[in-house]
Amino acid sequence: MTDDTSHSVRRHLRVAIDAYDATIRQFIPGYEAMLGVAARELAPVASGLVIDLGGGTGALAEAILQTGGSGTVELIDVDREMLAQARTRLGRFGERVRFTEASFLGALPRCNGAAASLALHHVRTLDAKRALYRRVHAALEPGGVFVNADATMPADPAASEAIWRAWADHMVGQGIARERAFQHFEEWADEDTYFPLDEELAAVASAGFDAECVWREVGMTVVVGRKSG
Repeated sequence: MTDDTSHSVRRHLRVAIDAYDATIRQFIPGYEAMLGVAARELAPVASGLVIDLGGGTGALAEAILQTGGSGTVELIDVDREMLAQARTRLGRFGERVRFTEASFLGALPRCNGAAASLALHHVRTLDAKRALYRRVHAALEPGGVFVNADATMPADPAASEAIWRAWADHMVGQGIARERAFQHFEEWADEDTYFPLDEELAAVASAGFDAECVWREVGMTVVVGRKSG
């Protein structure tokens, strides 16, 4: 779930790596549903190679590999600790999964699908995101699919405040004190940037994709870009 050589999930989220999978469910509304939708959207290309940008502990890769396709998922992540967890988690898939310790801002392999889950909010500007989306589009075979499951935030202050409150409500329901929830938001802001959904869709479309949002819940969205082919 990382993009640069200095990023550490342990430091950023202030959680132990072996506790990450439980903690992320406390943090993120609709986490399981989001992964399921992302994997479903990639199912038509899952018989080929799908690259997982910022693959983390392998939760999205696992969901993709379980869709029934016979293809391969390659996790690309700079966080060595996260990839070590992913190796353990995905060991049963054998040669259908591979691991690359590198930034997803570097060269990307030719692929049939590309995916990211809670990773691309580490890209701080829309210009940088547009450039990344163009590189993903170039790496995909004709008919390829790009899926980004991540947080978005409205530009309107009142609408964004409602999202933050609803997000905090989810965390409170998971046993996190409300004050601590808002402290988390402040801490994450050091490295996370959430753009409005319409700007995300426009950025994906500008790279040459047919873009749409197929799922949303309390600021979490699944955006799909389809390459003509």
